[in-house]
Amino acid sequence: MTVKEVAAFLRAHDSYLILTHRRPDGDTLGCAAALCAMLRQMGKTAALLPNAEVTSLYADYVAPYWAAEDYRYETVVSVDLAALGLFPDNAERFKNRVDLAIDHHPSYEGFGRESCVHPECAACGEILYELAVELGQLTPAVALPLYVAVSTDTGCFVYSNVTANTHRVAAALMETGIDYRAANKRHFRTKTKKRLALEAELLRTMEFYDEGRVVVITLPLSLAERLSLTEADMDDVSALGGVVEGTDCSITMKETKDGAWKISVRTGARVNATKACAALGGGGHRAASGCVYHGSLADAKAAILAAVQAAAEE
Repeated sequence: MTVKEVAAFLRAHDSYLILTHRRPDGDTLGCAAALCAMLRQMGKTAALLPNAEVTSLYADYVAPYWAAEDYRYETVVSVDLAALGLFPDNAERFKNRVDLAIDHHPSYEGFGRESCVHPECAACGEILYELAVELGQLTPAVALPLYVAVSTDTGCFVYSNVTANTHRVAAALMETGIDYRAANKRHFRTKTKKRLALEAELLRTMEFYDEGRVVVITLPLSLAERLSLTEADMDDVSALGGVVEGTDCSITMKETKDGAWKISVRTGARVNATKACAALGGGGHRAASGCVYHGSLADAKAAILAAVQAAAEE
């Protein structure tokens, strides 16, 4: 569907339930909050399916929109949700029930009855911005979560998939009068003491491969427990390896509570991150993808390093 067709769809339906993805980031939460706000501004009934994994960093944006337990929905919409494996536990029943999926991932699995997918967008927030304009609903209440969506999903506009349009969208959102300075400070210029301690440990233990071009960062549960880390403290640690001079592939391996390894791969032009993670059952973008490996750390590391090597374009 085009954005214009999505706008027509939203005008024609009502009683919306909006889904976000597992381990929610600023893009999925910002888009969900913005979509819910614009639907309510239109006089529609709309709410977000509660996501238990939301961290304190993003909780304020979505808090006004959570659905009550007895909420009666008719139309289910997902935002920034690319794969069936990324549905939260309480959203399992909606895997065959998504009426409209809005996404920007090339790896989107096509589960929506209707889909609006734009892989050329650096963030799903870019699509929601166009939708807000089409619907005439670009208010500050919509613009702030969309600014958070776009800015956080692009690493404050530094990732390789950022385009001139990304900056135009950000500028238009800023011009609505939102306090973007406070948002920037909150998300890019403020770190807890626990976060600083975590980064110090990760920098000390990072490993380098392929003549220094590939860096691996490992975050085991034992480290998280030793530093008493919250999920907010560990948010976006995958960006840390990418700042090392001479590297063009950053692999972050975070141990989950069930003993698996959540792997994030960030790359430059040489390595196709989507191809590397797809080899282990994951996906995402060419420059930023992820997967989950069930096995030992040694096996997980060997598997993703081999996948990265196979996905390299020398």
